[in-house]
Amino acid sequence: MNLRTVMALLRPNVASLGYGLFLAINAASVWGGVFPFLPLAFQTSDAMLWFFAAESLAFTATFLASAAGTWFFPAETRRFMVKAVAVPYMAGWCLLIGALYLRGAAVGLAGAGGALLGVGSAGFYMLWQRLFASQDAREGMGNLIAGTAWAAVLYFALYLIPVAVTAYLIPCVFLPLFGLAVVLKSRTIDLNQPMFEDVPREHGRTYRHVLSTVWRPALALGTLGFCTGVMRSLAIGDPSVGTFVNALSMGAMLVAAVALLAVWAGKNLRINVATSYRVFFPVVTTAFVLLPFLGPGYGEGLAAGLYAVWSVAIMLMMVQCAQVSRDGGINPVFIYGVFGGIMYGLHDVGFLGGSLLEGLAATGMLGSLPPVALVTVAAVYLLGLMYFIGQGGFRRALADSAVNEIELLALKRKAGEAGSAEHAPTAPTPQATAPLQQSEAAPLPPSRDTGGTPYRDRFSKQMAAVREFFGLSAREAEVAELIARGNTVAHIAELLFVSENTVRTHSKRIYTKLDIHKRQELIELVESFEPDGR
Repeated sequence: MNLRTVMALLRPNVASLGYGLFLAINAASVWGGVFPFLPLAFQTSDAMLWFFAAESLAFTATFLASAAGTWFFPAETRRFMVKAVAVPYMAGWCLLIGALYLRGAAVGLAGAGGALLGVGSAGFYMLWQRLFASQDAREGMGNLIAGTAWAAVLYFALYLIPVAVTAYLIPCVFLPLFGLAVVLKSRTIDLNQPMFEDVPREHGRTYRHVLSTVWRPALALGTLGFCTGVMRSLAIGDPSVGTFVNALSMGAMLVAAVALLAVWAGKNLRINVATSYRVFFPVVTTAFVLLPFLGPGYGEGLAAGLYAVWSVAIMLMMVQCAQVSRDGGINPVFIYGVFGGIMYGLHDVGFLGGSLLEGLAATGMLGSLPPVALVTVAAVYLLGLMYFIGQGGFRRALADSAVNEIELLALKRKAGEAGSAEHAPTAPTPQATAPLQQSEAAPLPPSRDTGGTPYRDRFSKQMAAVREFFGLSAREAEVAELIARGNTVAHIAELLFVSENTVRTHSKRIYTKLDIHKRQELIELVESFEPDGR
């Protein structure tokens, strides 16, 4: 069953292939510290340093500017401005091609091309994020993860193309293809969803609440970005090593994406970003401490591993941002711009810091210290380890709450499917039901599949069973229970820090998935629900 589901999810479609092609081209240009499909003679240290410095800063600045733009100009986010992001992306590649022939101006052209590619690449990321956030949770996340897997396949397929023509195919063929994919899929989006109609300045309380919950996972993933940025600065010193690192990391990304799909196909997943950070951070910092002692082969493996984990972290960041947008009716560009701005900003700090250390080492100012200064690495290690211990260590991490968890609903049953005959629920029978008590405080956290959170009462336990069978998300189950308990739309919006329009949208989705039309039917379905027909 899982294998069939995974293969169905990996089946090519416009969204997954378009996104995969975009990621593959990014890996061939603005990612990884090298251009694996351009002549190595062009990739001097100065040209690459200026290119990636300009690209990184422009990329981060575009994320933060996009978030600010949704606050001041929310109406513009209703449009998919493909031309506005395709033009700088195209222009950036044209400047890189010019740098191949105008060697005297290669450094300046590489820097200008990097800035334009940074703007265009960030813009395309925004377009894909809006698309995935606007889709049904299963469809959007399935396309995102499958696209990540296809990216590795398409990346390796680029090796079949002669290097002499790859630079021309990217702006002339591949860019129009994934741009067309965005255009075609954008026409299927329902722009009447709360996330697109939202005016952030009118819901300041909601946005402050969201920011207070996402800054910690953003910093956690940003710390990984810092480490990856340092390794990117090292890769610039030897493009051949960087090419090898790119290939290894793309292979690892393929394995990670397929493995995630395989696990997700059979069960609901809850991924706590903050917990994952506390578990893996001491491992990553220890690996960095060993870097000066284990030789260049170890460094290549560490760089490849970090880039693979970084690509998975980017995928999970997009999953979480899309989930926040759906659950809270939050503008997807705003939340993704803030989250990505923090993550990529820390990546830039690592990259520029590593490049600075490389320059100081070349001048002899660091004495016998290696390019990645031992003092700096030791300081990062000790600070990270003290943070980890101060947070309670592994015991606290493994017992953490569901805050900042990413929810992936299992693909084994789609919402609304009746299932096999022996597992079909019994039809709700009319009965006299006692009025449910209206909730006067924030609801309990969603119950986990195993252990942990207690149920408020029998109705909450029944609601958990309904949620599992019909494929409701945690937020939809939360809203459904509040509706059943008699809360008004305004009260639910206040409890959940969302707009009333968002609550109404959740209600429509709940009623559609459960095939009911009013609150009393919801109560009867939940109270009489028996998934095994007994």
